[in-house]
Amino acid sequence: MGRMHTFHGQMMDVSAYRSLEHLLVELEPAATEDLVTAFVLDALAAGAAGFERAGTVGALCESAASAFRELTGFDRVMVYRFNEDGSGEVVAEALAPGQRGFLHQHFPESDVPKQARALYLRNRIRVIPERAYEPARLRPAWTGSIALDMSDASLRSVSSIHLQYLSNMGVRASASISIVCDGMLWGLVACHNDSARALSYDLRAACRSLAGSLGRQIKAKEEAEGFRRTIRHRSYEDDIVRSVGRDDAVDETLSNHLTEIGLMLDADGVAVLLGSALMTGGACPAEKQIRDLAAWIRAGTGEPAFITDCLSALFEPAGSYREYGSGVLAVTLSNAQPWMVICFRAEQAQTIEWAGNPHKSTFLGEPGALAPRASFEAWRETVEGRARAWSKPEIDAALRLRSALLDIQQSRRVLMLAHQLAAIVKDKDELLRQKAFLISEVNHRVQNSLQLVSSFLDLQARASNSIELNIELDEARRRLAAVALVHRRLYVSDQIQTVDAARYIEELCTETLSFMGRSWAQHLHLNLASATISTDRAVPLGLVLTELMININKYAYGGTAGPVEISLVEGPTHLHLVVADKGRGGASPSSGFGARIIRGLVQQLGGELHYTDNRPGLRVQVTLPLKLPGLT
Repeated sequence: MGRMHTFHGQMMDVSAYRSLEHLLVELEPAATEDLVTAFVLDALAAGAAGFERAGTVGALCESAASAFRELTGFDRVMVYRFNEDGSGEVVAEALAPGQRGFLHQHFPESDVPKQARALYLRNRIRVIPERAYEPARLRPAWTGSIALDMSDASLRSVSSIHLQYLSNMGVRASASISIVCDGMLWGLVACHNDSARALSYDLRAACRSLAGSLGRQIKAKEEAEGFRRTIRHRSYEDDIVRSVGRDDAVDETLSNHLTEIGLMLDADGVAVLLGSALMTGGACPAEKQIRDLAAWIRAGTGEPAFITDCLSALFEPAGSYREYGSGVLAVTLSNAQPWMVICFRAEQAQTIEWAGNPHKSTFLGEPGALAPRASFEAWRETVEGRARAWSKPEIDAALRLRSALLDIQQSRRVLMLAHQLAAIVKDKDELLRQKAFLISEVNHRVQNSLQLVSSFLDLQARASNSIELNIELDEARRRLAAVALVHRRLYVSDQIQTVDAARYIEELCTETLSFMGRSWAQHLHLNLASATISTDRAVPLGLVLTELMININKYAYGGTAGPVEISLVEGPTHLHLVVADKGRGGASPSSGFGARIIRGLVQQLGGELHYTDNRPGLRVQVTLPLKLPGLT
C-alpha cells in the first residue's frame, strides 16, 4: 500500500492484490484530514484494555461495540453473533442518540447466506460509503472468458440485493468487520450510518487490528468459561466415581447418586435403567414412557450417547411429556441388560424476537429471483418443545462418567475373575501336589523293582563260576541301569513329558562307565548339543547307547579302557547321535544279541543306523527323526 499524487494534486491511497496471474490495483482518495497516528493508537490501546477488563463474553461484546463506534464514528454499531443453525443475534450495540436498536433481535440465515459468510472469512472488512454509489469501471475493461476473481478487493462493487437490504433498513453507509476465532467466523461488527461515511485505508487497518484482538479475547474468555464449567463437572464426577468405586456393585449403587448426576449435568431429572429395575430422581416422565424411550434409543444408531434439546421432533410420543423431557442426554453402559443413564431437561418455552418475519419468503416474482426483506419490524415467535441445549462440557462430562463407570465395572469383573482364578490355581496346585506324590511313589517303586532285579542279577553272577555268564549278567545290569536312569531323571524334572537328551546321555555315560571301571572316565570325550526328546523315546535311545558302550568295551578294546567320542547334534528335522572308538574294530557287527537289540531299538525309534570305519576303530551314527511320522 502506498500514496501518490494525481494530476490534480489530490493525495490517493493505492492498494494492490494478486488474482491468479493478474495484479489488481485500487485507487481511492485519501482522507481529507490527516489521521493522527496517536488517535488511532490510543483508540486501539483503549479498546484492547477494555477487552481485557471484560469478565464475560457478553461484557466483552458490549465493550467492543463502544470501541468500534469510537474508532469509526458510525451512528449504530452492533456485535452480531452467528448461531449453530446459521441465524444470527445482535448481542451488543452502541447507538448515537435517536437511533433504533436491534439488541437481542435475531436475523434469519438468509440475511447472511453461506457464500457471504465465506467471503467475510476471506475479506475481513467491507465498507459501503454511500448506498447510492455509482460503480466505477474496471480499467482496462475485462475481456477474459472467465470472470475475474475480485474477492480480495476492498473497493469491488456489492450485490444490488444487499444495497436494497440497506435501503429497506434506512441505512446510507455501512461497514462489516469480521470476528474470527480459530479460523472460524464467530460473528460480525456491523456498522450503520444515516449519512454517507467512508473509512480510510488507515482506519480500516485499525479496525482489522482491533477485530483481531477481539477475536483472541473472545476465544480466551470462552475457553476460560469452558474451563470453569469443566472444573465444576470434574468435581461432581470425581465425587460420584469415588463414591461408586467404594461400593461392591456399581450397577446397584449408582441409583444412590442420582442427585449428584443431576447437579453435574444441570439436569431436571435423572433415570437409571438396569434390566427390569428403574430408578428415578427429580422431574422425570412416567415409568412406561422412560422404558419406551430407552427401547427407542437402543434401537437407534447404537452410539454410546444420545443428545437432543428437542426430543419431540425426533420421537413423536415425547410430545405428551415435553414439559418434563424436551431435552435428553442418555448414555448407554450396556445393551445386554440393558443399562442406561438418562438425564432429562424440562421444556423451556421462549419468545424469540426477530428483526422481521424470518419465515416470509425472500423469493419474489420469477422462480429463483431473490429479493431482500422489506420489513425489519420486531416479529415475535414462541418456541415450544425445546429445552436448554446441552453444552459441550456437559456432554464431555457425561461421556467421561460413562467411561469411568465402565472402567470400575471392568475392574470389578477382573478382580472377581482373579479371585476365581486364584481358587482354580489353588485347586490345581493341590492336584499337582497329589500328582507329584503319586509320581514319586511310582518312581520309588520302579526304582526298588529295578534295584531288586539288579540285585538278583548280582547274586546270580556271584553264585556262578562261568566267565561267559558273568559277562552276560554284567551287560544285563548295564541295560537295567539305563532304564533306571530315565526314571530318576523324570522324578527330578518339572516337565515329565520330555527329557534333556544331552544331560541324560552325560549321566548315562557316567553310570555305565562306573560298571566298566574308573579308568574309562579319562578316555571319554563328550560333545553334546542341547536337545529335547520325549520320555518314551529316551529309554530306547539310552539302551542303544548302552549297547554301543558295551560293544566298545567287549570288541574294540577287549575289556580294557580306550578312547571313546560321543556327540549329539540336533538338525532341523533329525537328531544325530555318534559313538566312535579308536579300537581294533572297523566292521559293523552283523550278528550277536547286542547287535540285534540295537537294530530293533533304532527301528522302533523310526531312525537309521550307519556303521563306518573310523580308521582306526568304528564310528556308529544313529539318526532319529525329531517327530515320528504321522505326529504333529
